[in-house]
Amino acid sequence: MALADKDRIFTNVYGYQDWGLKAAKARGDWDKTAELMKRGQDQIIEDIKASGLRGRGGAGFPTGLKWSFMPKAPTPERPSFLVINADESEPGSCKDREIIRHDPHKLIEGALIAGFAMRARAAYIYIRGEYIREAETLFAAVQQAYDAGLLGKNAAKSGYDFDVFVHRGAGAYICGEETAMIESLEGKKGQPRLKPPFPAGAGLYGCPTTVNNVESIAVVPTILRRGATWFSSFGRENNKGTKLFQISGHVEKPCVVEEEMSISFRELIEKHCGGVRGGWDNLLAVIPGGSSVPLVPASEIIDCPMDFDGLKAVGSGLGTAAIIVMDKSTDIVRAISRISYFYKHESCGQCTPCREGTGWMWRVMERLREGKADISEIDTLYQVTKQVEGHTICALGDAAAWPIQGLIRHFRPELERRITERKGEGGAMLEAAE
Repeated sequence: MALADKDRIFTNVYGYQDWGLKAAKARGDWDKTAELMKRGQDQIIEDIKASGLRGRGGAGFPTGLKWSFMPKAPTPERPSFLVINADESEPGSCKDREIIRHDPHKLIEGALIAGFAMRARAAYIYIRGEYIREAETLFAAVQQAYDAGLLGKNAAKSGYDFDVFVHRGAGAYICGEETAMIESLEGKKGQPRLKPPFPAGAGLYGCPTTVNNVESIAVVPTILRRGATWFSSFGRENNKGTKLFQISGHVEKPCVVEEEMSISFRELIEKHCGGVRGGWDNLLAVIPGGSSVPLVPASEIIDCPMDFDGLKAVGSGLGTAAIIVMDKSTDIVRAISRISYFYKHESCGQCTPCREGTGWMWRVMERLREGKADISEIDTLYQVTKQVEGHTICALGDAAAWPIQGLIRHFRPELERRITERKGEGGAMLEAAE
């Protein structure tokens, strides 16, 4: 079943209405926020747990559980902080920018309620450097909230003091990793930290910190207003709620759309994108969760439920739900090689397997693209991806390895064809020369 309009959380995702405070209130934002907060901090966390909300930034960790790790009695010397990850740099992802530029008050109200639940003193929204207009909107929306008494001292007349700061990044993909983001916020080079300590123990400025994705925070006020049972009525067990899907590539109408979790790939594409360009028989493969997850061939993805468990079952992942559709006109080897170059370029260089491995993998991918390799090198490349995966401080090593693993797993014959064809051409040229 597709999501009914009455159940949509993001009612202005296409920007048909104004993003400002007055229009946001007309859409139901900031409605009796203080009463929601009167439920109490622990009750809000329990409600979010009961809703089944899992992180919308890629990892899918249960949001309420993450909040519960924060200390129950922060001290003035070590206050708690909420950091909101708006550094949307995953190739294919574009949902958070729609929230920020068209529905920013959902995010700001969510920051207040989530911050209150975690007993946080302030929220820092770390926004991607390239999001220039989005940042302008966010700065203006935060100012509107302060001017209306919704932030600052006695925020929204709740008796709770809470501040929101917007911090612009400078275009580094690695700063989307939570500890690298914290380092960058502190004015240091954006490099991931070793864990433990985890941010909930020692995060921003050495204080307890929780890092959440924009969408994870923006849905919180609606969940509390409409009830955990309402939110958990969508999707399969362990994959609850509604989700923003971003569909790009070879579909008739690329879009960002809110749908319920566990909708099938076929229904999602037919209903919202007008189908695959050239029809379903023309579908080659799909990257279902942003460039860091392995691709899935057409035959396996068509009836797959679009949720964490459904995509895990086909050897991929939901990630940020950035769906990149590729038809049979795609040079699949070139596409994955281009993704390899991205991860080589964005590696922070802290870990040797990632610093050296990403460049090595890209160079081999380029040779495979041209067919200038030996068939045995395919297995060597796969072995190297396994040596990079799981051996780095953060997940960038995994993100660089998985697309290549997916290519080798599903499109090995195409790699071998290029090599044998080139060798055949070389042999013919030698014969002609003789």
